[in-house]
Amino acid sequence: GPIRHSLDMNMGLGALGQGNRANATIGRALRLAIRNVGGAKPGGTERSTFSNPMKYTMCFAEWEERSNWDPLHVERGFSPEDSVVTVFAMTGGPTIIMDEDSLGGDALAGSIGASTSTMLNAKAYGFSTCLMVVSPEHVDTFKRDDYSKAQMRRRMQVASEKTVDELIELGVTDEQQARLSKLEPDTRLSKFGSDEDIDIVVAGSEAGKCTAFFHGWIPRSIGSIPVSSKIEV
Repeated sequence: GPIRHSLDMNMGLGALGQGNRANATIGRALRLAIRNVGGAKPGGTERSTFSNPMKYTMCFAEWEERSNWDPLHVERGFSPEDSVVTVFAMTGGPTIIMDEDSLGGDALAGSIGASTSTMLNAKAYGFSTCLMVVSPEHVDTFKRDDYSKAQMRRRMQVASEKTVDELIELGVTDEQQARLSKLEPDTRLSKFGSDEDIDIVVAGSEAGKCTAFFHGWIPRSIGSIPVSSKIEV
């Protein structure tokens, strides 16, 4: 929403990185609240194996004007004029997907979807959530085909599929084997539990045919639930 501009937030070149006071300050303030109010301190309730540099600060603005898609906050039920913040439970990223060759929306969404198939674990299917950050050049490819977010999500799901046989061949636990054996060997399983587990925004430089994604931890039905709130000023 409009607060992106009044705060001079970065949504373009280097949006996910350093160099912008508003982005860094908001992300850092959230982390301090999680630590000092929520008690997430290393060695206490914060017991990550490796942890993540995003835990210092991570915040960016969506470049709404660069796309013909509805922005995230509108998809989540707010008015276009509303200023909204959305908080995601993310455990990794950004992971960069370079695709300078796909000329159409279907090919590009397929490439992006296939690239997510190893997220967290190549054998973890119907499990995680993710936030896709699509660069302007990739947006232009989708725009030429009038390709919607819904089409992108569906194509990603199909492109990420593996059959039951393929998953078993990768090596699974006895419990997983028992569960998968109830399905036909050629049953195809998608990476994400539902299309709605994939959120899509636009940000980044005008130059660079790439998309980045941040992956969640557990399905929304269990707990990795994005929360959006209108900003009152």
